[in-house]
Amino acid sequence: MSSAKAIVIAFVTVFLADGLLLPPKARANPDAVETGRLLAILLDAGRVTIGANQSLINDPEKGNKGFTPEVFEKQVIAKFTERANVDLVNLKNEKVPDLAKKLLPALIEAEKQVVANNQIVINKQGVGFKGFIPATFGTQAASKFRDKTGVYLKQTMNPPRNPKNTPDEFELKVLKAFADPSYPRQGEKIVSETVDGGKALRVMLPLFYLKGCLSCHGEPKGEKDISGYMKEGGKEGDLGGAISVKIPLK
Repeated sequence: MSSAKAIVIAFVTVFLADGLLLPPKARANPDAVETGRLLAILLDAGRVTIGANQSLINDPEKGNKGFTPEVFEKQVIAKFTERANVDLVNLKNEKVPDLAKKLLPALIEAEKQVVANNQIVINKQGVGFKGFIPATFGTQAASKFRDKTGVYLKQTMNPPRNPKNTPDEFELKVLKAFADPSYPRQGEKIVSETVDGGKALRVMLPLFYLKGCLSCHGEPKGEKDISGYMKEGGKEGDLGGAISVKIPLK
């Protein structure tokens, strides 16, 4: 392959990932794209918050951990604000789409409800690992949000640990693009595309392994982690999955 041809291919790949070379219909509705992006970040911010409190949750010496839905809410809002530069406390005055102003509070409530429903587990004394981990939280929160709003939201990976997170055809295609070493690991570069003949918008946010992920997803590959799953042998910066959103378009 000539160097000129390689440069062209690389150029097309990068711009397709940003949706810039898609047909006009596929690039339409920037408000829906931004809403999907913010929802994906908020779900992941909740996962990160659970991860940051993992040692507290798994402390067998403590009974009441004080990790209430209200404490969780303050922490997740702080993480979301840091990443998205959107203040959920003052959301009505933020410059975000009206759809986001409707859906973001619904997702916060779903995430708080998951923490509330797991208080008995979180506060169980005499037990170390309790199984309430970021992935479990993410699956439960996404399910509650979908049930309440009708908006498709999930965490996905190929292959998935949880069958509920099995990728569909679109997600498989995008996960393959995310896994390419050339895909940006910084800046939370989403992929968005209008599908179903313009009736819906798909948005996916990549999740790359951080150091804290490797105790369960790192090496040695095939060894059981604390949750009983086999480690994937991942390294820092490898693809650890994605948050997938599908928003109906009017």
